[in-house]
Amino acid sequence: MSLRVSAGVVVVREVQGSWRFLMLRAYRNWDFPKGLVESGEQPLEAAIREVKEETMIDSLQFRWGESYRETAPYSHKKIARYYIAQTTTEAVTLPVRPELGRAEHNEWRWVTFEQGLALSSPRLDPIIRWAAETIGATP
Repeated sequence: MSLRVSAGVVVVREVQGSWRFLMLRAYRNWDFPKGLVESGEQPLEAAIREVKEETMIDSLQFRWGESYRETAPYSHKKIARYYIAQTTTEAVTLPVRPELGRAEHNEWRWVTFEQGLALSSPRLDPIIRWAAETIGATP
């Protein structure tokens, strides 16, 4: 069986000289906006689409280029590829997904690096550390 690829974005914004990371909660799990790459779609395109669909944020600046990090395989041979983008958008909207009849996520938060580490699963630990180091947010 081949790997299924999800693509997402570690969305960050600067708040009074320090960085905040956008994390979304689905049930008990905190993650960054992400979703499966659709047929014919490039991973970066999928990542941008997923941010818009899950948060309504459509203003992303890829200040650090198009580099990415991937998770180790998890849950039915899936990997997640994450890019980093900055936004100036503070408000997040969790829209109702028609196919679900509810929002895909239960909650969102702008968190510090330390808060993000505390909320995220071990699978995301290398991702948030890579993102923080890339943008200069590590303590």
